Amino acid sequence: MGVNVGFAIAVHGGAGLIARHSLTAAREEACRAGLHTAVVRGQAILAAGGSALDAVVEAAKSLEDDPLFNAGRGGVLNAEGFVEMDAALMQGMDRTAGAITCATTIRNPILGARAVLEDGRHVLLSGAGADDFGAQAHLPLAERGYFITPARAEQLEKMKAANAYGLDHGSTEKDVYGTIGAVACDAAGHVAAATSTGGMVNQSRGRIGDTPLIGAGTYAWDQTAAISGTGHGEAFIRLAVAHRISAYMELGGLSVVEACDRVVHHDLPQIGGAGGVIAVDASGNLSLPFNTGGMFRAWAREDAPPTVRIW
Repeated sequence: MGVNVGFAIAVHGGAGLIARHSLTAAREEACRAGLHTAVVRGQAILAAGGSALDAVVEAAKSLEDDPLFNAGRGGVLNAEGFVEMDAALMQGMDRTAGAITCATTIRNPILGARAVLEDGRHVLLSGAGADDFGAQAHLPLAERGYFITPARAEQLEKMKAANAYGLDHGSTEKDVYGTIGAVACDAAGHVAAATSTGGMVNQSRGRIGDTPLIGAGTYAWDQTAAISGTGHGEAFIRLAVAHRISAYMELGGLSVVEACDRVVHHDLPQIGGAGGVIAVDASGNLSLPFNTGGMFRAWAREDAPPTVRIW
């Protein structure tokens, strides 16, 4: 893994076929601010000696509360006009994990994933079972209408009119959003990953992407790295992208940068997969590659202030 460079954190707000002309100045400024806020909140926890797990949960929660991003409030709408939320959380020290899928009432899906992880009996809960579990865990809940914004409703109508479904930030969108995620390495050398999404616009009810599937869109192990993905979920599932990166490191001896680049720029394109990942190893080395027009991302290290990038 190389020389330890201290604690580190990275967040993403989605990767898509983003072109500069498709992003208004106001939207760009707002997205940059949201990413900066999220990474600063996570960095503050790490700077105070907190865990990677706490840091990624705080960062993910911040982005879930921001309607600019496709997670929690402001998640994209399915074909029936409501948000089905997926989230996953994994910590690298013992590879414990928790996830929820197709939840509709948990205000912060990443807290639902954390509750499943801490309960320890299961890894993934779905639908009404996930919502009921969230209520029993006394998590903040909300009615379905809380998650629906006017922009999302308009977006769904456009997608229905085109008889299509897809990423919420493709080449034709004028204002873009995206799935969110966070990875971190703490001062003790432990890593964690969190990912949360509303899925794809106009998706069939009950559709499950890569986000809540451990090894596809989310994975963490101290011996390799913490990884969170964003993009075309079906391709990430077929390649088990997050675990594939870890396996390249474990079995092939690749660095986190080499492993991520190989999967994102070589393996995914072979099956037509578009997207990106953020990853960090237990020495604090970061990698944030994408094979699309852009990826909303931000990162910070122990010895460096936050950086925010889109292209």
